[in-house]
Amino acid sequence: MFKKCASYLSICLLAVPLVATAEATLPALPTLPVELPVEPQSPFQAVLIGLPQACPAIAANLNGAALEQLQAFYQQQDWLPVWTAQPDLLQTLHGQLQLLADDGLNPKRYPAAISAPQDGELCADIEISRYYLQALQDLHYGRLLQSHFEPLWHADDSPRDRQAELLAIAVPGMHDIPGAFERARPRLAQYQNLRHLYASQRLQALPQWQSVGNGPLLRPDMADKRVPELARRLYNEGYLHNMVGTPGDAYDGVLVEAVKSFQANHSLQADGVVGPGTIAELNISPLTRREQLRVNLERFRWLAQDMEPDGLLVNVAAAELTLYQGGVPVWQTRTQVGRAERQTPLLKSRVTRLTLNPTWTVPPTIWKEDKLPEIRKDQTFLSRQNLQVLDANGQPLAAADIDWDNPGNILLRQDAGPRNPLGQMVIRFPNPFSVYLHDTPSKALFDKGPRAFSSGCVRVEHPMKLRDLLLTSAEKARTDTLLATGTTHEFRLAAPVPILMTYWTAQVDSSGRVQYAPDIYSRDNALLAGLDRAH
Repeated sequence: MFKKCASYLSICLLAVPLVATAEATLPALPTLPVELPVEPQSPFQAVLIGLPQACPAIAANLNGAALEQLQAFYQQQDWLPVWTAQPDLLQTLHGQLQLLADDGLNPKRYPAAISAPQDGELCADIEISRYYLQALQDLHYGRLLQSHFEPLWHADDSPRDRQAELLAIAVPGMHDIPGAFERARPRLAQYQNLRHLYASQRLQALPQWQSVGNGPLLRPDMADKRVPELARRLYNEGYLHNMVGTPGDAYDGVLVEAVKSFQANHSLQADGVVGPGTIAELNISPLTRREQLRVNLERFRWLAQDMEPDGLLVNVAAAELTLYQGGVPVWQTRTQVGRAERQTPLLKSRVTRLTLNPTWTVPPTIWKEDKLPEIRKDQTFLSRQNLQVLDANGQPLAAADIDWDNPGNILLRQDAGPRNPLGQMVIRFPNPFSVYLHDTPSKALFDKGPRAFSSGCVRVEHPMKLRDLLLTSAEKARTDTLLATGTTHEFRLAAPVPILMTYWTAQVDSSGRVQYAPDIYSRDNALLAGLDRAH
């Protein structure tokens, strides 16, 4: 909707090279204290202290934080080798590393030898520990740095001691290697469900389906030469249980219902009309679909770090908002999100207040790019849109007195009312992008799909129902009273509610079927390239 809501692009995209492939190496965050004596008390300590000289091949692949992590790890092992003296433990580790393929991670990234060589055992032990820690790191936090691909702004930017968190998994894990990997693996339902499906699919031969040709809109009860190939395509992916006949190339009956089911599973408008959007989704290859699962496993590793048991979760790609209570989704509604050129930002914050009967001050970019050209063509645009002209101090100005070729520093504001683009209510949370959730008079757009129509803010289909779920009974009654006045009021929530706005394009529903969302911001390919970077 409002371009100001998309202004985050100037902040975020500078930090998001589309071809970035930076790895999520052990982060340079505060580490556990490592007390190394001046004179090493064991050969192993000496090797760790002088790693660049003792094991140059290993040291060349470590940054300072990773070296500190290794030192902290071995400090808690009493400065003794842990792998070379326990071949069974190493075999167990090797088995767990192979299972990372079910998580969409490449086991070749962690080439811990099944048996350590006799020469250079200390270096070999350190190398194996490096892969052990890196594997747990990638599994728990993500193989890639989210900040390099899909930055997520945090209202609370207090740093986490990820090294300490990782050691809390890795050190006890030496007594239970499978348990360590299980503790590192996200417990998020979205992750577990998608991993289960991906683990099954990656061992199967890829399905085969042919593409469907482009052409004019195909509506129910029409005929088209593409109908037989459409039927074959849907049969090959299981949307038709039997290959149906298509006499006269008629598009009707069970084939229309199969298309509607396909559209619903791909976040499209499930109307049975086969247009460019449906054709594009039908023609995505089986390999790309499988890789899409792997890409979203990585996203869910990121999501697991920010997800809270209670709060709002917005999937921007699918344009859906879900309310969680006690870690369980209790309510979901459709939304409208930013267009590709005015993207909705990814962020984590807390809902703190509601604006009831809001006015709308036109954001500067929308004012310059959208409204001003219309006013120059026809000044009645102002009255038709119920827009008031104000000076920089908020004082009214007469539109006839303004040189619209050089209007200067003026504002446009729309009063509260049924035609206001923000509807009856705005749900606000601190962020630097001037985005928020809000009501909208554009109700018909909720039936579309994909629903990328705004200028960055998130329009909510049932905002009053959401209000009822967020507020106490007393708060709800008070806001009803304020809404009835028709004037603008700010209402603060007694208990702020977490909100997480993020992005994913595939998940598994309760029936075990994949639900896809169109990659409206074209992010999947960059993420896949990062995951496929040479190991």
